[in-house]
Amino acid sequence: MARQLRAEQTRATIVGAAADLFDRYGYESTSLSEIVAHAGVTKGALYFHFAAKEDLAHAIMEIQSRTSRRLAQDLDGRGYSSLEALMRLTFGMARLCEEGPVLRAGLRLATAGVPVRPPLPHPFTEWREIATSRLLNAVRQSDVHPDIDVDSVAHTLVCSVVGTRVVSGTLEPAGRQPRRLAEMWYILIRGMVPVTRRARYLTLAARLERETGTP
Repeated sequence: MARQLRAEQTRATIVGAAADLFDRYGYESTSLSEIVAHAGVTKGALYFHFAAKEDLAHAIMEIQSRTSRRLAQDLDGRGYSSLEALMRLTFGMARLCEEGPVLRAGLRLATAGVPVRPPLPHPFTEWREIATSRLLNAVRQSDVHPDIDVDSVAHTLVCSVVGTRVVSGTLEPAGRQPRRLAEMWYILIRGMVPVTRRARYLTLAARLERETGTP
């Protein structure tokens, strides 16, 4: 049991080191030797867990997928409306990105075109499906106009969240991300939420910005 625990800890250390380097320098610019040095392990320990750099990338994207699905399921179980759950999901993922490098690395891997190994879906495909299901429910709950093209909104939402992260990460400090997410939601809410429900969700966006920006 102790040996298994040590092996799991070593694997997590290697994944964390790889994620940190992928996040900072990119996938192509990071070598296995650099990951070994950053993790403080031997090459043998790395190869025991991962045969190639692609395996590390896949492990990081698997964690990213599990995290987003787990957060979405948790929010669904809290009694929020579907639109509120979707809004909280975007802010929740933003907060988790700031808490560690794995999710940031997963996003960088996704935007860099690193292949995703089936049956794991591409992150953007998975996020678009999550957004689509919540938006369809929001239409049924009368929180979104029934004539809205849900597929287009879901696509736009994912593009906006990813683009906001990439652009803000390049041009602005990390603490600016909640403000940019709130601005994105202000635009979407005014375009798709009926006037009678709009104030509730505009207020929610402002509150989530404050909560996410709190250390």
